[in-house]
Amino acid sequence: MNLSKFIVKKWLYIPAIRRRSLKREMEDIEPHVANSFTFKNFIMEIRNPIPPFSLETALEKVQLAEDAWNSQDPIRVSLAYTIDTEWRNRSEFINGRENVVKFLSSKWQRELNYKLKKELWAFTGNRIAVRFEYEFHDIQGQWFRAYGNENWEFDDNGLMRRRFACINDLAIKEQERHIV
Repeated sequence: MNLSKFIVKKWLYIPAIRRRSLKREMEDIEPHVANSFTFKNFIMEIRNPIPPFSLETALEKVQLAEDAWNSQDPIRVSLAYTIDTEWRNRSEFINGRENVVKFLSSKWQRELNYKLKKELWAFTGNRIAVRFEYEFHDIQGQWFRAYGNENWEFDDNGLMRRRFACINDLAIKEQERHIV
Protein backbone atom coordinates (compact mmCIF):
# COMPACT_ATOMS: atom_id res chain seq x y z
CA MET A 1 0.00 0.00 0.00
CA ASN A 2 1.35 3.42 -0.96
CA LEU A 3 1.00 5.61 2.11
CA SER A 4 1.77 8.85 0.33
CA LYS A 5 5.12 10.55 0.61
CA PHE A 6 6.78 10.79 3.97
CA ILE A 7 9.37 13.06 5.46
CA VAL A 8 11.70 11.55 8.02
CA LYS A 9 12.86 13.84 10.80
CA LYS A 10 15.37 13.07 13.54
CA TRP A 11 13.98 12.56 17.03
CA LEU A 12 16.84 14.33 18.76
CA TYR A 13 14.93 17.55 19.39
CA ILE A 14 11.66 15.95 20.58
CA PRO A 15 11.43 15.29 24.34
CA ALA A 16 11.10 11.58 25.28
CA ILE A 17 7.60 11.98 26.74
CA ARG A 18 6.36 13.55 23.49
CA ARG A 19 7.99 10.74 21.46
CA ARG A 20 5.99 8.14 23.44
CA SER A 21 2.81 10.15 22.92
CA LEU A 22 3.44 10.42 19.17
CA LYS A 23 4.08 6.68 18.95
CA ARG A 24 0.72 5.94 20.65
CA GLU A 25 -1.03 8.35 18.26
CA MET A 26 0.59 6.61 15.28
CA GLU A 27 -0.53 3.19 16.57
CA ASP A 28 -4.13 4.44 16.85
CA ILE A 29 -4.06 5.94 13.38
CA GLU A 30 -1.99 3.71 11.11
CA PRO A 31 -0.93 0.49 12.88
CA HIS A 32 1.07 -0.77 9.89
CA VAL A 33 3.07 2.47 9.87
CA ALA A 34 3.59 2.41 13.63
CA ASN A 35 5.00 -1.12 13.40
CA SER A 36 7.88 0.17 11.26
CA PHE A 37 8.28 3.18 13.54
CA THR A 38 11.60 3.67 15.37
CA PHE A 39 12.61 6.17 18.00
CA LYS A 40 15.33 7.40 15.67
CA ASN A 41 12.84 8.60 13.07
CA PHE A 42 9.53 10.39 13.09
CA ILE A 43 7.24 9.83 10.11
CA MET A 44 4.96 12.60 8.93
CA GLU A 45 2.58 12.35 5.99
CA ILE A 46 2.98 14.80 3.15
CA ARG A 47 0.55 14.83 0.23
CA ASN A 48 1.95 16.90 -2.63
CA PRO A 49 1.27 19.42 -3.91
CA ILE A 50 1.12 21.44 -0.72
CA PRO A 51 -0.34 24.91 -0.14
CA PRO A 52 -0.21 27.71 -0.99
CA PHE A 53 -1.58 26.65 -4.35
CA SER A 54 -0.76 28.09 -7.77
CA LEU A 55 -2.95 27.47 -10.81
CA GLU A 56 -0.69 24.57 -11.78
CA THR A 57 -0.67 22.92 -8.33
CA ALA A 58 -4.42 23.45 -7.80
CA LEU A 59 -5.12 21.74 -11.14
CA GLU A 60 -2.78 18.90 -10.15
CA LYS A 61 -4.55 18.50 -6.78
CA VAL A 62 -7.94 18.29 -8.51
CA GLN A 63 -6.67 15.67 -10.99
CA LEU A 64 -5.15 13.59 -8.19
CA ALA A 65 -8.47 13.66 -6.34
CA GLU A 66 -10.39 12.66 -9.48
CA ASP A 67 -8.01 9.75 -10.12
CA ALA A 68 -8.23 8.52 -6.53
CA TRP A 69 -12.04 8.67 -6.41
CA ASN A 70 -12.31 6.89 -9.76
CA SER A 71 -10.22 4.04 -8.32
CA GLN A 72 -13.13 3.38 -5.92
CA ASP A 73 -10.55 2.34 -3.32
CA PRO A 74 -11.73 3.83 -0.01
CA ILE A 75 -8.34 3.44 1.67
CA ARG A 76 -6.48 5.11 -1.20
CA VAL A 77 -8.96 7.99 -1.19
CA SER A 78 -8.87 8.36 2.60
CA LEU A 79 -5.09 8.83 2.64
CA ALA A 80 -5.53 12.26 1.02
CA TYR A 81 -7.35 13.46 4.17
CA THR A 82 -6.13 14.34 7.66
CA ILE A 83 -6.74 11.79 10.40
CA ASP A 84 -9.33 14.14 11.93
CA THR A 85 -10.85 15.34 8.64
CA GLU A 86 -14.29 16.98 8.72
CA TRP A 87 -16.79 16.32 5.93
CA ARG A 88 -20.28 17.37 5.02
CA ASN A 89 -21.52 15.20 2.17
CA ARG A 90 -25.11 16.04 1.23
CA SER A 91 -26.83 15.85 4.63
CA GLU A 92 -24.24 13.56 6.26
CA PHE A 93 -21.50 14.72 8.60
CA ILE A 94 -18.42 12.49 8.58
CA ASN A 95 -15.49 12.97 10.94
CA GLY A 96 -12.16 11.18 10.79
CA ARG A 97 -10.31 9.12 8.22
CA GLU A 98 -11.70 5.84 9.57
CA ASN A 99 -15.28 7.06 9.03
CA VAL A 100 -14.37 8.28 5.54
CA VAL A 101 -13.34 4.70 4.66
CA LYS A 102 -16.64 3.35 6.03
CA PHE A 103 -18.66 6.00 4.19
CA LEU A 104 -16.92 5.43 0.85
CA SER A 105 -17.12 1.63 1.15
CA SER A 106 -20.87 1.89 1.66
CA LYS A 107 -21.24 4.48 -1.13
CA TRP A 108 -19.50 2.35 -3.75
CA GLN A 109 -21.53 -0.73 -2.80
CA ARG A 110 -24.67 1.25 -3.76
CA GLU A 111 -23.29 3.38 -6.60
CA LEU A 112 -22.16 0.89 -9.25
CA ASN A 113 -19.97 1.63 -12.30
CA TYR A 114 -19.11 4.96 -10.71
CA LYS A 115 -17.28 7.44 -12.95
CA LEU A 116 -16.36 10.98 -11.84
CA LYS A 117 -15.12 14.17 -13.49
CA LYS A 118 -13.87 17.12 -11.38
CA GLU A 119 -13.11 20.64 -12.57
CA LEU A 120 -11.23 23.40 -10.75
CA TRP A 121 -13.55 26.29 -9.99
CA ALA A 122 -11.40 28.55 -7.77
CA PHE A 123 -8.42 28.46 -5.41
CA THR A 124 -6.58 30.63 -2.93
CA GLY A 125 -3.94 29.90 -0.29
CA ASN A 126 -4.86 26.53 1.23
CA ARG A 127 -8.35 26.27 -0.29
CA ILE A 128 -9.72 24.85 -3.53
CA ALA A 129 -13.28 24.84 -4.89
CA VAL A 130 -14.34 22.33 -7.52
CA ARG A 131 -17.44 21.50 -9.51
CA PHE A 132 -18.00 17.91 -10.41
CA GLU A 133 -20.34 15.42 -11.94
CA TYR A 134 -20.41 11.67 -11.71
CA GLU A 135 -22.53 8.88 -13.11
CA PHE A 136 -23.48 5.55 -11.62
CA HIS A 137 -26.30 3.04 -11.54
CA ASP A 138 -28.04 1.42 -8.61
CA ILE A 139 -28.63 -2.28 -8.03
CA GLN A 140 -31.83 -2.12 -10.12
CA GLY A 141 -29.90 -0.73 -13.10
CA GLN A 142 -31.27 2.84 -12.90
CA TRP A 143 -28.59 5.31 -14.03
CA PHE A 144 -28.00 8.66 -12.33
CA ARG A 145 -25.87 11.71 -12.91
CA ALA A 146 -24.89 13.66 -9.81
CA TYR A 147 -23.86 17.30 -10.01
CA GLY A 148 -22.16 19.19 -7.24
CA ASN A 149 -19.65 21.56 -5.75
CA GLU A 150 -16.99 20.93 -3.15
CA ASN A 151 -15.01 23.30 -0.97
CA TRP A 152 -11.69 21.91 0.23
CA GLU A 153 -9.36 23.18 2.94
CA PHE A 154 -5.85 21.72 3.33
CA ASP A 155 -3.34 21.59 6.15
CA ASP A 156 0.28 22.64 5.66
CA ASN A 157 1.22 19.08 4.59
CA GLY A 158 -1.27 19.03 1.70
CA LEU A 159 -3.79 16.76 3.43
CA MET A 160 -7.42 17.78 3.14
CA ARG A 161 -8.67 18.91 6.54
CA ARG A 162 -12.20 19.91 5.53
CA ARG A 163 -14.48 18.87 2.65
CA PHE A 164 -17.95 20.33 2.15
CA ALA A 165 -19.99 18.87 -0.72
CA CYS A 166 -23.39 19.87 -2.10
CA ILE A 167 -24.75 17.24 -4.49
CA ASN A 168 -27.91 16.79 -6.58
CA ASP A 169 -28.91 13.62 -8.43
CA LEU A 170 -30.70 13.33 -11.77
CA ALA A 171 -32.10 10.04 -13.05
CA ILE A 172 -30.91 9.41 -16.61
CA LYS A 173 -31.16 6.69 -19.23
CA GLU A 174 -28.07 4.63 -19.92
CA GLN A 175 -27.79 6.09 -23.43
CA GLU A 176 -27.70 9.61 -21.92
CA ARG A 177 -24.40 8.93 -20.14
CA HIS A 178 -21.52 11.15 -21.23
CA ILE A 179 -18.79 10.25 -18.73
CA VAL A 180 -17.23 7.07 -20.03
